[in-house]
Amino acid sequence: MQFSDTTNKTGVVEQTRGLMRVDSTQYPTWKIANSTNNWLDFVVSYGIAHDQFLQFDDTNHTKLAEGTSALTINVTDYSFLVDEQGNPITTLLGISRLDNGKYIPLTPVDRSQVDMSTFAQVSGTPTQYDKIADNIIRLDKLPTATVSAGLRYYFQRAGSYFTASDTTKQPGVNPALHRGFVIASAYDGALELGLANLGALSVELEKEKQKMYDYFGTRNNDQPRRMTPLYQNNR
Repeated sequence: MQFSDTTNKTGVVEQTRGLMRVDSTQYPTWKIANSTNNWLDFVVSYGIAHDQFLQFDDTNHTKLAEGTSALTINVTDYSFLVDEQGNPITTLLGISRLDNGKYIPLTPVDRSQVDMSTFAQVSGTPTQYDKIADNIIRLDKLPTATVSAGLRYYFQRAGSYFTASDTTKQPGVNPALHRGFVIASAYDGALELGLANLGALSVELEKEKQKMYDYFGTRNNDQPRRMTPLYQNNR
């Protein structure tokens, strides 16, 4: 479902206004774009949290969810806040170091697991990293040389947002979830304008949420199912 389709009236914008029974003056396109992006944030954040094996990513992004950064001599702290196209990184999945033409994964550790008196204090080849803040890491060793693209980082990121001028762009999620963008936008508009069908739209919005929950609950069907024990202390 594209964002706007003035010919067939099937876009998010046209369907949203149809459900609200308003025109572009009463509810302008930029407000629909804002609501669409808010719903996109909701879907993306849920997808990232509940779709760990397949590593959900908005299909509108034109580059893979990985990037490279220079490894700098005597520098141990590195931040990965945006990808190479400026999209905010929400989750850092891993770090690798370039070694003889190949990227070798570094081992993530926590400061409670290692001797912090020497961590990031001694020169050498980094083999571990500690997350010291959101998407900010500290290497265990001081690099002995500067290497262009010496680090490769893997991540998950925010969705590809809409603007009021978009037309053919579609939400970068499964088409089965596209109606949710219409309902969420219409609900926001009805809430803002005090429309009589707010209650009905609220019911529809809950249906779209459940559809999303079900989708991400079954998306990992290619992963083998395993039973794991649940330990409970009743004392």
